[in-house]
Amino acid sequence: MDSLTAPTGVPPATPREAPLAMPVQSLRTFDRRERRRWVSPRNVHAPWLARIAVFGGAAALTAYGAREMYGVVAVGEITTLEWALVVLFVVNFAWIALAFASSVYGFVWLLRAPRLGPLPQKLESRTAVVMPIYNEAPARVFAAVQAICEDVRATGLGDHFDYFFLSDTTNPDLWIAEERALLAMRERLAGERVYYRRRRKNTARKAGNIADFVTRWGAAYPHMLVLDADSLISGATIVRLAAAMEADPDAGMVQSVPLIVNRNTFFARLQQFAARIAGPVIAAGLSAWMGRDGNYWGHNAIIRTRAFADHCGMPELPGKPPFGGHILSHDFVEAALMRRAGWAVYMLPTLGGSFEESPPSLIDLATRDRRWCQGNLQHSRLLFSSGLAFASRLHLVNGIMGYLASPLWMAQLLIGIVLVLQSRFIRPEYFTAEFSLFPTWPRFDYERALQLFELTIAVLLAPKIFGMVLAGLDRETRRGCGGAVRLFLSTVIEILVSAALASIMMVIQSGAVLQILSGRDTGWNPQRRDDGSIPFISIVRRHRSHMALGVVTLLAAGVLSPSLVVWMSPTIGGLILAIPLSWASGQLWIGVGLRRLGLLITPEEAQIPGIIQRSNALSAELALEGGQDEDALKAIVADPALRKAHESFLPEAGRRRRGEIDVDEAVATAKLNDAQSLEDACAWLKRKERLAVLGDRALIALLARLPKQREPLDDAEGEPAARAIDQRA
Repeated sequence: MDSLTAPTGVPPATPREAPLAMPVQSLRTFDRRERRRWVSPRNVHAPWLARIAVFGGAAALTAYGAREMYGVVAVGEITTLEWALVVLFVVNFAWIALAFASSVYGFVWLLRAPRLGPLPQKLESRTAVVMPIYNEAPARVFAAVQAICEDVRATGLGDHFDYFFLSDTTNPDLWIAEERALLAMRERLAGERVYYRRRRKNTARKAGNIADFVTRWGAAYPHMLVLDADSLISGATIVRLAAAMEADPDAGMVQSVPLIVNRNTFFARLQQFAARIAGPVIAAGLSAWMGRDGNYWGHNAIIRTRAFADHCGMPELPGKPPFGGHILSHDFVEAALMRRAGWAVYMLPTLGGSFEESPPSLIDLATRDRRWCQGNLQHSRLLFSSGLAFASRLHLVNGIMGYLASPLWMAQLLIGIVLVLQSRFIRPEYFTAEFSLFPTWPRFDYERALQLFELTIAVLLAPKIFGMVLAGLDRETRRGCGGAVRLFLSTVIEILVSAALASIMMVIQSGAVLQILSGRDTGWNPQRRDDGSIPFISIVRRHRSHMALGVVTLLAAGVLSPSLVVWMSPTIGGLILAIPLSWASGQLWIGVGLRRLGLLITPEEAQIPGIIQRSNALSAELALEGGQDEDALKAIVADPALRKAHESFLPEAGRRRRGEIDVDEAVATAKLNDAQSLEDACAWLKRKERLAVLGDRALIALLARLPKQREPLDDAEGEPAARAIDQRA
């Protein structure tokens, strides 16, 4: 029985279920004969010209870098350590060379990119706009969805969209605040189809959350637009995505490119500016060579629901976390499985109107990065899955290298230091067991090494420079960034600070990789999305080892060679300044001050899109109304209408098997039986027990019968307030 049958007079939390099977996929076997064929003949051909240009260019640049690195160490006989240095350099350089070649192609493509056509005037299908939430501030997420809903309605095509909040919230106070926000939102948006579902157990995390929606309501919606809790998409962009899906019978996923907005701390503004300037170049390059073999970033994309259900059921990997269990970075895998089945996955790099937020500080980024690191390294077990397209395997490799690059760069630096140490302090052995006129002595071509260092820096900075040039050529973007001079200064600031922060992230990511390889699981904690700064003492604890490493490296390099200090100055400087840099990264006043000076600003700040203005205004308004910090138990008892709605939103209880006891529910029942007032119950019940009470109509009734405050007892023992009756037995 679903919530439609609850005789309460309250509109149901969810629509009538339309189940859609979502079988778990096999990674070991795949029958290629089952892969669907393209409906449209023009989709058969891959973008070979772009791929030859990008991969050929990356291979040529890597070959040149390898030759130069070999020349650096080939002055004398090459030692084992020198060979290790060459190999590490080539691996690292190949990865950044591919990013460079891709950005070159993206830069050229954007110079002649076509403009968007007119907004579609009609749609044929229904789309579910789904927002998974996990212990988020209700004011912000409900404001965002309301702003999206209103903006879609303004296009005249709002009847084609329904909206779902898919809650995995485990905080009982936030649970009730979410339901209260839903009721208020429905009053504000009379006539709109806005739904809410909360899972009792957040099995498989976000992937399981989406899968639960697909298996319960997926058959009713040909498409679903997946958001994240910090997502915002304009109505025009949503309509264009839906139209693109309808116009392309081979499309399985169509991904937008989100821009970072609403950020004010120093660190977040750096990310926001970098994403706005360099992001389009990177996205255009990726889109060009990926073609219809693209990737999925888990949000701000439209998906063909039945294709997703048929081919994207996530298997559970054998073994324990961090490499076993649920697949954390499921989005990459879902795109690979969709493409394996013969559906296209691609990106619309110039679509616009797609937004997200970013972590407010370096520590917040590192916390999120730890989970992403585990998810991407977990993909090493999926690289040789049966039937995957070559491009899909490359996406997995690219994600893995995004985190392995840090320990590889660190290893390269350490080997370089050891070689310098060896050349300075270890005397040659003139009389070895093997006859030799000259000792094996590490020698370097320092002039060539400097040139190679300069080339590496240029390759790393190229996407930022290309982005700055494109922004400077576009009048609106240039003016939105404060003019040509401020655009240039902002780019310089972003490059310098990012270079200093890169060394800290290198050490953090290297530590994360080692933790994962040693078997430590990351868990799953909600992200901090506000602009509040982290206590300074916490920053010191987190970065004191990084600062110590920087000081030791400086002293050791200074003893070895002054030129080594110059060569390692970006790394050494970043580590020594780790504590002040991390502290500054989370400071609101620094970010706001730079904004007032016209630095690190983006066009979306100079002329704020309407949907962002509306979402921010609604969020501030809903936050002032309060309610999200109120005790859920007291709120349910104090507001009969809220209690009535909450009970109608609960699923019908199934029959309990004999001998099957829910521990939290049993403890909660005992505590409520002993409680002599609501005050007692609120003081005694722990979080999981509160969830058990709020999830059971009988326990809610027992709670509601308690007086607000304890009454004097007639005898020493007192009488229990009530006895719970298990209505499900």
